[in-house]
Amino acid sequence: MRDGKRNRAGRLITWTSLLVCTSVAWVVGIGPAGQQRAGPLEREYVVYVVSEAADKITRLRFDPSGGKVERELSTGIMPTDPDGPHGLVVSPNRQFYYVTLGHGQPFGWVLKYSVRDDRVLGQTMLGAFPASMDLTPDGNLLFIVNFNLHGDMVPSSVSVVATDEMLEVKRIPTCTMPHGSRVNSLGTAHYSACMMDDLLVEIDTRSLRVSRHFLLTAGHEVGRVGPPQPAEDHKTHGDRPGACSPTWAQPSVDGTSVFVACNQSNEIVEVDARTWKLRRRIAAGPGVYNLTITRNGRLLASNKRGQSVSVFDLASGRELALVQTARSVVHGVVATSDGRYAFVSVEGIGSEPGAVEMIDLNAFKTVARIDIAPQAAGLDLFQIDETRN
Repeated sequence: MRDGKRNRAGRLITWTSLLVCTSVAWVVGIGPAGQQRAGPLEREYVVYVVSEAADKITRLRFDPSGGKVERELSTGIMPTDPDGPHGLVVSPNRQFYYVTLGHGQPFGWVLKYSVRDDRVLGQTMLGAFPASMDLTPDGNLLFIVNFNLHGDMVPSSVSVVATDEMLEVKRIPTCTMPHGSRVNSLGTAHYSACMMDDLLVEIDTRSLRVSRHFLLTAGHEVGRVGPPQPAEDHKTHGDRPGACSPTWAQPSVDGTSVFVACNQSNEIVEVDARTWKLRRRIAAGPGVYNLTITRNGRLLASNKRGQSVSVFDLASGRELALVQTARSVVHGVVATSDGRYAFVSVEGIGSEPGAVEMIDLNAFKTVARIDIAPQAAGLDLFQIDETRN
């Protein structure tokens, strides 16, 4: 998996010639031959997404008349080298959005943008290769995992940024190659997963300390109090039978469970957040990567190696549908607060553009697609009357 990440980073050089090109976008109905397109949307949805290979941020609008690219802008710190924007999150008050730049040498950055005019309002340097991130419900603290793609196979960290001042207030050591940053709905705990240590890590958002960690390797599951210890936890579990290689940690809506995407074993692991014990394992798609949960009881998973998105019934763990995407390398997934639609970023390969696909979660099919700049990555939903899942 780490080699795969490095291959993705290597493709950035191929795309440097595209940084000055204008992306072409369109919306298409997707379905079997002879099948009618889904009916027009009753509401409007705005999605922000970054394109890692082209240093672009794109704002998309899906509405009853179709879909379009509303705005596209360049992002970055380095004037001549790709910055590789990876993560994006919109503030709870919908006034700001934040973008991580992963490919800085030796460190990466996070930028704060104004929703109104896309102006950069602040920035701060973080650790090596900052990737996914999330905000506390009040929007005051930003938790960013430092994936450390460029560094040695050593424990990395989670950066905590005060969003008003855009200052890193703490860098919390965790484990090797952390990814999948999520804060629970109460704002009391942050969760991330470390690919190379097979660990789920919980941070207390009040003390800004690691409160617990959980070993995810099948047959070796165990929860412990406090931060990982080098003697017992910082090991590369990739070659061990039952290895998970986790890429995402998603708290349930009520915060009583944490769901972890096991990219290597093609499973989703549910950990009880109260007892800190294994609750169950759910068979998932090839290379399950990112997760989100809807308030009406569905778990959505992007399958990075499977060119698809899985929709699960959360109570039973049963896969309700497997929705194929138009292109390969599926990345992020977000859902509307009513659980009606999901939006998925697809990186594409070679000369293909990136894309954002809109999935109808009642019909279990893709109803729209907008092509954007190459290697679409982190995305988030923006709408005044919507609440992030």
